Amino acid sequence: MIRSPICTVAGHVDHGKSSILDFIRKSNIVSKEAGAITQAIGASIVPLDIIKKICGDLLKSLNLEFTIPGLLFLDTPGHAAFSNIRKRGGNLADIAILVIDINEGIKPQTEEVLQIFKQYKTPFIIAANKIDLLSGWKSENKPLISVINGLPDNVKYLLDEKVYEIVGKLSEMGIQADRFDRVDDYTKQIAIIPTSAKKGDGIPELLMVLAGLAQKYLEKSLETNAEGEAKGTVIEVKEEKGLGTTLDVVLYDGTLKVNDTIVIGGLNGAVVTKVKSLLEPSALAEMRDKKTKFRPVKEVKAAIGVKIAAQEIEDVVAGMPLVSAKDVEKAKEEVQKAVEEVIIETDTQGIIVKADSLGSLEALVKLLKDKDVAIKKASIGNISKKDLIDADANNEKNPMNAIVLGFNVADISGVCMDNVKVVTNDVIYKLIEDFEKWQEERKKELECKELDDCVKPCKIELLKGYVFRQSNPAVVGIHVVEGTLFSGTPLMNSDGKLITEVKGIQADQESVEKAEKNKQVAVSLPGVMVGRQIKEGDILYSAISEEQFRKYKQFKEQVSKEDIALLKEIAELMRKNNSMWGI
Repeated sequence: MIRSPICTVAGHVDHGKSSILDFIRKSNIVSKEAGAITQAIGASIVPLDIIKKICGDLLKSLNLEFTIPGLLFLDTPGHAAFSNIRKRGGNLADIAILVIDINEGIKPQTEEVLQIFKQYKTPFIIAANKIDLLSGWKSENKPLISVINGLPDNVKYLLDEKVYEIVGKLSEMGIQADRFDRVDDYTKQIAIIPTSAKKGDGIPELLMVLAGLAQKYLEKSLETNAEGEAKGTVIEVKEEKGLGTTLDVVLYDGTLKVNDTIVIGGLNGAVVTKVKSLLEPSALAEMRDKKTKFRPVKEVKAAIGVKIAAQEIEDVVAGMPLVSAKDVEKAKEEVQKAVEEVIIETDTQGIIVKADSLGSLEALVKLLKDKDVAIKKASIGNISKKDLIDADANNEKNPMNAIVLGFNVADISGVCMDNVKVVTNDVIYKLIEDFEKWQEERKKELECKELDDCVKPCKIELLKGYVFRQSNPAVVGIHVVEGTLFSGTPLMNSDGKLITEVKGIQADQESVEKAEKNKQVAVSLPGVMVGRQIKEGDILYSAISEEQFRKYKQFKEQVSKEDIALLKEIAELMRKNNSMWGI
């Protein structure tokens, strides 16, 4: 039996992945996504007769006898953070479409997708999307090559220039490609199809090349055992009126029947149940769309998206592996092994991570690990009081870990802890950006706190003619040459000898706590006499200890350029007596 090829649609954020499928489905999933970005894997079945209808006479030109029943599309999230979902898609997919905005070209996330396809040896084609935004482009309801041939020469040149920018970049990566009508050997060159998801230009050609490649080169790998055990992935868990809890599943192997025993991965152990009913979505439907209609069936064969009704599945979460099984114990062991590779809970240091599904959690964990972020606990579900307590426990050893990250989940803890930061977002790359911003702010805050107890760098000059009292304590007028003078600052002379400290500061006959650069104030200095330890015109410096100087060096990012220069001057004075001072 030949099953439908599974096609992954992948690419950079906003390059038009979902929009291409929307044109085919005539739906509008994009507007329903947070940030107009696909945040969960969706599945759509496009039967062969619909493909033939969209392609018209194009398929006839291939001279192929089609045996594939259609195409099952997986619409994958686009950001680099979803590499693991795409890797699962890349591993699961028989063929793929890489969507590239023809005006923006190849982005880092696009390169990542290419690496995934290479890793799993997934055949793919490229949709060079948004050609309708090219200056001078005119959309017409006729074959793409006819439209291109009818364009003015300057527009043709612009299109070729954009296509060959992509070709050149791919060549640097060791991938040979060309515009689809110029490809001689599809086993050696990647086909680039210019498309407009908005206007529909190139969509028939995209489907033609995709279906043709799947039929010609993948037929043998699409053979499936009609009686084989079913394997799939849970996309979503839903409450359906009249059915109770249901599972939306992508079935990628075997056959699933009503009354089959199924084993599903779980957070607290595998779930074993029986299929009560199977519901198949209508053709072209997107399973996540609430308006999608389903019909009951006795069995389904891979590859397909299907809704499963069963008992005791309330604790199942999205992303979990699902299998039908005769050997239940063996199946439980296999699915739990897959789950435990993602769920992390240890006693080591690290941040707390929560997500709404296994796939989302896997993606978030992968991204954080790529950035060398330690993770103490990663789990599925809303943020609880226990999560905040776990994060608060990090404060003593590493305050940088006192944070809970939540993707597409809510904070239901009902508490607020001053020492714990909770960051949530339903767009994963925004969550990562918010986390990195918090890291920078927290690092600065902690470093500034480390410097709070240090003597602040300062250089002052004792003004001539402004001695108000010679001793007990000496009261003199001073000019702040560099830095800021604080009350309580210990002072040393130019030989590095500690001589006094600032007992008080007066400005305009009022006591103040500090005096900034270029200010002239009166200061009281105990333990010294003007004319002996200090003289009019003397230059004095704040007496900074060697330990404090090293702290300033360690956290120099929080120190101004002027203070750094002054600290160097102080170090030079101290090194007259000790060449290794502060080193």
